[in-house]
Amino acid sequence: MIENFKTIKFNNCEEIVEKKSRFIANLIYVENEEDALNKIKEIKKKYHDARHNCFAYRVLEEESIIQRSSDDGEPSGTAGAPMLNILEKNNLVNVLVVITRYFGGILLGTGGLVKAYSDATLKSIESNELVEKESGYEVRICFPYTEMQKMEYFLKNNNIKIVKKEFLDNVIIFAELSKNNYKKITEKFPENVNNNLKINIEKRKIISKNETV
Repeated sequence: MIENFKTIKFNNCEEIVEKKSRFIANLIYVENEEDALNKIKEIKKKYHDARHNCFAYRVLEEESIIQRSSDDGEPSGTAGAPMLNILEKNNLVNVLVVITRYFGGILLGTGGLVKAYSDATLKSIESNELVEKESGYEVRICFPYTEMQKMEYFLKNNNIKIVKKEFLDNVIIFAELSKNNYKKITEKFPENVNNNLKINIEKRKIISKNETV
C-alpha cells in the first residue's frame, strides 16, 4: 500500500531533436487508468501522422499502483520501459507520458533510442512542478457555534485544510488530514472543546502532503 508519492502540478509538452528525429513529450496528469487510456487515444489522434506514439503511466487505484508502458513499434525495451523507469525513480503517480516520434531518416540504434526517449521524459518532468501527495482522510468535525472561533484558529494554526463548512444545529467542518497526523491532530484538539466535539472519518483520500503538525 502506497503512503506517499509525487505527481505533477500541470500538463506540459516538451520536445527534443536527435539526428533529425523529433521527440515530442506530453506529460499529463491522470486520475486513473481509464483516464490514462483516453488521454493516449487523444494524443494518438492529434499526432496521427507520426510513426510512433510511445507511452508510460503510473496510476493509483484502490491504494495500489497500476503501471503500463508501450514501445508502439519501436524495438522492444527502447521506449516505454525507459520512460516508465524514470516515472518510478521519481516516485511519480497519476502521471502519463506520451512521446511522439517523427522519424528524421537516420537510425538511432537501440542505445540512441533509449537515450532519446529518456531525455525527452526527463525534460518534460524537469520543466514541470512536482507536488507531494500522501494517503489521508476527509474528516467531519461537528461542534457548537460557541466554539467556532477557537476551532478555526486551531485548524489554521495546525495547517489543516478546510474543504467546506455547513451551518446547521451545530457547525460542521469537513477537513483533510493525513493518516500519520490524524491521531496526533485529534489528540491536540482544545480540551474544553473535546466534550462537545464529534469527529468522524468520511472517506479515505489522497491529499497534498503537509509536514506541519
